[in-house]
Amino acid sequence: MEAELKKQKVLRGGEFLVKDTDPASVFIPEEISEEQRMMADSAKEFVEKEIWPRLEAIDHQEEGLTVSLLEKAGEIGLLGTSIPEQYGGLGQDFNTNTFISMEMGASHSFGVSFAAHTGIGSLPILYYGTDEQKEKYLPKLASGELKSAYCLTEPTSGSDALSAKTTAKLSQDGKYYVLNGQKMWITNGGFADILITFAQVDGDKFTCFIIDTKSEGFTRGKEENKMGIKGSSTRALFLDNVKVPKENILGEIGKGHYVAFNILNIGRFKLCAMTTGGAKRFISVAVNYANERKQFGRTIGSFGAIQHKLAEQAIRVFVSESATLRTSGLINNKVHELIEDGANYSQAVVQAAEEYAIESAMLKVFGSEVLDYIVDETVQIFGGYGFSEEYPAARGYRDSRINRIFEGTNEINRLLTVDMIVKRSMKGRLDLMGPALAIQKELTSIPSFGEKPSGLLAEELEAVRSAKKAILMIAGAAVQKFMMKLADEQEIIMNVTDMLIEVFTSESAILRTIKLASMKSGEELVPYLEMTQVYVSDSLERINIYGKHAISSFAEGDELKMLMLGLKRYTKFGDVNTTRLRRNIAGRLLEANKYCF
Repeated sequence: MEAELKKQKVLRGGEFLVKDTDPASVFIPEEISEEQRMMADSAKEFVEKEIWPRLEAIDHQEEGLTVSLLEKAGEIGLLGTSIPEQYGGLGQDFNTNTFISMEMGASHSFGVSFAAHTGIGSLPILYYGTDEQKEKYLPKLASGELKSAYCLTEPTSGSDALSAKTTAKLSQDGKYYVLNGQKMWITNGGFADILITFAQVDGDKFTCFIIDTKSEGFTRGKEENKMGIKGSSTRALFLDNVKVPKENILGEIGKGHYVAFNILNIGRFKLCAMTTGGAKRFISVAVNYANERKQFGRTIGSFGAIQHKLAEQAIRVFVSESATLRTSGLINNKVHELIEDGANYSQAVVQAAEEYAIESAMLKVFGSEVLDYIVDETVQIFGGYGFSEEYPAARGYRDSRINRIFEGTNEINRLLTVDMIVKRSMKGRLDLMGPALAIQKELTSIPSFGEKPSGLLAEELEAVRSAKKAILMIAGAAVQKFMMKLADEQEIIMNVTDMLIEVFTSESAILRTIKLASMKSGEELVPYLEMTQVYVSDSLERINIYGKHAISSFAEGDELKMLMLGLKRYTKFGDVNTTRLRRNIAGRLLEANKYCF
């Protein structure tokens, strides 16, 4: 009976827009188990002891260093946490791997090498490999004996991955495929032993292959001279009549897009987890400096302008962490549900990640932009020292920027978010029509002003519900106007996605804090309440601005007036003294001398 109730509470992907979420059903960071904490602590200790002291050497790509560090990570199990025990891994669940990803996010360039190997470099074999492929490769990938890379991008195909030009032709004896082409920007390209590679079989069947880098005809280009993540190996790879055994096809011929896109769903989610972990580290870096640096006879942390920056950093990380763990819990629960219904582990994870692809795309955008904001403000807090490579702020600033390009650019992910929602609605997977029609009817009625909602964060929760109506109102009007040509109106789509991100992240912070109220009370709960109140207040202002941009780009006359009035009605919120609350939040950070929430 309890399992049935739990299933009823868990929303499907995208349903957050039209349905309420029970706070009790949300997974929050404070629910970390003892085993999960041990795994996370193991990752944290590895980063602090093995990575941070060697950052300079890693950035200079000291010969063999990253390879040896990956092998050390393999020795303590960090490379195999997602891989089942039968293949030499630790078989940890999705939530545990989320906590590990957050800790590894503080490891700068090494984190990129680590993620490429453990995620997009290993998971395709776990999820799509034959039993023979899994037995051959997974144990060695888990131990670090083999290192892997993921080869999708080409000189003329980046976001448009399916336009890849690399070809694969079956040999006359039918025993192997001959691959020709070039891959670009390949992380771990300088040392990978195997490649998860995509090519067009017979020119038009997009297919995934496992390639051994010892194969004749395979060569590596020189290391790219990058702006950031300098310690990660990034190279072009060349395939000149490379023979790949037929049994090294991964998945099915012509269905490589399933491998590519489903792995990217997981990669986008994990990127957000890692950027959240990296952001936590840099808040602590900024707080440490604010407590040490003195100007005008006072530590700079005592000034309101610096306190505003520190508080805003903490608020955004708190919200990012809340949304990340909420989504991790959804995916984790879905995996268990699918396994109970008869799916094997690999099928369950792929299906669960696809179910919450909308949330993962939004998180990828949000997490990468939160980290960019935090490292930028950390440079500003350091002042001139922040611009010096002798201080940590500069490395963080350089390393962060790639995250808005990785795993599909943020622009592509913004466009994908609305595209997925519209397609799910058309297929009946997501009921948007009923709520949208109800809002149209509501717009023509006289607003009722009842009693204010009561309870912890009740006004904030009600405000988010109203903001969802604003999104449905604008999206519905845009769909009616442009129909199938909406995809060409990218400015509208981008603004609608930004509204969606604000709603999802605001609601995640509220739900986490409400659930926390059952674990904490009094002064312990206050900082979480304050961070949530500030974020929701500011978020509604941003939703209003994004909505205005979207409406004014397509509506005119009476429709413009009606939509603008509706937007104002649905984004209205009371006054909040955000200055006072930010000072309180900054005070706690400065007292703890680190990110402490």
